[in-house]
Amino acid sequence: MEKDILNIPLHPEKSPAVKRREEEKQRLVNRLKRVEGQVRGIQRMIEDDRYCVDVLVQVSAVSAALKKVGFTLLEHHTRGCVSQAVSEGDGDDAIEELMKVIQQFSKS
Repeated sequence: MEKDILNIPLHPEKSPAVKRREEEKQRLVNRLKRVEGQVRGIQRMIEDDRYCVDVLVQVSAVSAALKKVGFTLLEHHTRGCVSQAVSEGDGDDAIEELMKVIQQFSKS
């Protein structure tokens, strides 16, 4: 098991217990592509010596967009993976993992 920089174990071998619908995946991918474009825009703003407040407003927008992606994934995980683990009797580990993720997510 790998660990990421957040000190939460990663599970590259696992898949979601409940697969994401194609439309949900596409919405997330589209949002991330917009974020990617916004980040490139911020890079250009810095290269062009744009006013600090303007850059900070864009950084805040990117942060909010990523938070929205995170909350969407967190909800899907809770309603799908955690709920299924609880119903199968494996809820303690799933809830413990969820709580660690929520704690880390709330720090960012």
